[in-house]
Amino acid sequence: MKKLKCATYEGLDAKVVDVELTLTKGLPSFSIVGSATALTSAGSNERIKSALLSNEYKFPPKRITINLAPSDDFKKSGSQFDLSIALLIAMAEREADFSEWFVFGELGLDGEVKENRQLYALILSLANQNLIQKAVVPKAALQKLSKIPYIDFYGVDSLREAKELFENIEQIKAHTKSASLEHDFYEIDGIKYYYQKKYPENFIDVKGQEVAKRAALIAAAGFHNILLEGSPGCGKSMIASRLRYILPPMTNEEILEVAKLQTLNMQEPDFKPLRPFIASHATSTPASIFGGGQGKIGEIGLANKGILFFDELPHFSAKVLESLREPLQENRIRIGRINQRLVYETNFLFVAAMNPCPCGNLLDETKECRCNELEIQRYKNRLSDPFLDRIDLNVVMQNVSSSDKPSLSSKEMHKEVVRAHIFAKERGQKNFNGKMSDTEIEEFCVMSDAAAEVLDMAVQRFALSFRSIKKVQKVSRTIADLAESKLIEKEHLLEALSYRRR
Repeated sequence: MKKLKCATYEGLDAKVVDVELTLTKGLPSFSIVGSATALTSAGSNERIKSALLSNEYKFPPKRITINLAPSDDFKKSGSQFDLSIALLIAMAEREADFSEWFVFGELGLDGEVKENRQLYALILSLANQNLIQKAVVPKAALQKLSKIPYIDFYGVDSLREAKELFENIEQIKAHTKSASLEHDFYEIDGIKYYYQKKYPENFIDVKGQEVAKRAALIAAAGFHNILLEGSPGCGKSMIASRLRYILPPMTNEEILEVAKLQTLNMQEPDFKPLRPFIASHATSTPASIFGGGQGKIGEIGLANKGILFFDELPHFSAKVLESLREPLQENRIRIGRINQRLVYETNFLFVAAMNPCPCGNLLDETKECRCNELEIQRYKNRLSDPFLDRIDLNVVMQNVSSSDKPSLSSKEMHKEVVRAHIFAKERGQKNFNGKMSDTEIEEFCVMSDAAAEVLDMAVQRFALSFRSIKKVQKVSRTIADLAESKLIEKEHLLEALSYRRR
């Protein structure tokens, strides 16, 4: 037994680490090499020595070297390496091959196996990358870990118990067996898409606002960034919070990714096919939104696969808004730190809300606006054209009237989103329409002759940029999907153009 597997974090993803052992002639010593942090190597040395001695293990008169491979690619940190290292030493004479086994656990001085705070997120990340099938873990963590599908877990309370497990591994069954997620799903090309039919916040509560609800439906179906502009109390926040429950179904990998983000956000993962909803406040610092020191994930990272909501958009700092352009355009963000460069995915639906003027009454038919033209212009100038160019749907909301009646419910809207999702997946499309690459746009955004003629006229009349043209094409594709049309027709393109910023 010369090798086991463990894992550590590099940025926001778990990386597999091979824990290797060699015993060589020389003065007796015990060292850990392979870019282990000082805290990991020094702390683990003493815990492992004490745990082995407490369990009547006698160190051989040799040099004991533990290598954490790959050595130079990234730093290894965390106490989860203790158990794998101790097992290798305790069973150094055994010839069996256990190199495919993952072993996690922090050791107490008496050999007790304890939970590590990184454990849950590490295993979720490995599971999401399909890198792990069976693992030895602290028995205290089994109840939570049992919710992770497709992995066999073997729980142990002590180093002695772990050693006995590997000595009799063929006779011992996993304490938790691989399982699948228990949610409603449909399957396309061998991939399961999970969804739920619960709507605690329902669009039926939003009276009137038919244009805004239609735009919200398009945004949900295609993951298109949307900006809602209207007077205070007209329903901007109501629509934003309800969008979460009508978003497209999720794959197993997406559910595990969201569960990992929940653990990083100090939440208990629920493994539900419900995408995250992160609402940022205008007073939030750039570090809290984009991520800061020590690899801490920001709110835009926590919103991955879900919704990032900015209310009172013009009140966010210019630094935050301009820094948001990269993740909105490339669906990822790069953060440079000393000796570390983080890159993480920001594939979210951006929802923003704003008033039409500082006092909010510019569009209100019953209240008088208290702002002068200069104040209104300064307010709107806080949003630069390059930033606004990243918004797919711009909606000016109507005034609320007592005669307005509710129309579509979340259940009805979700059915349309699911139907459009199936329609897109069956033609072989991988990404949501709002996140399509240039190659995918060329392949899937095929227009009829009449639609292509309208687009050419719009380019000349509105002087559309290349980015604007692509956004119109992507929104048109989603509208066509909702109508289950293979081609983008003239009416689909005209509706997409109606949501452009004026």
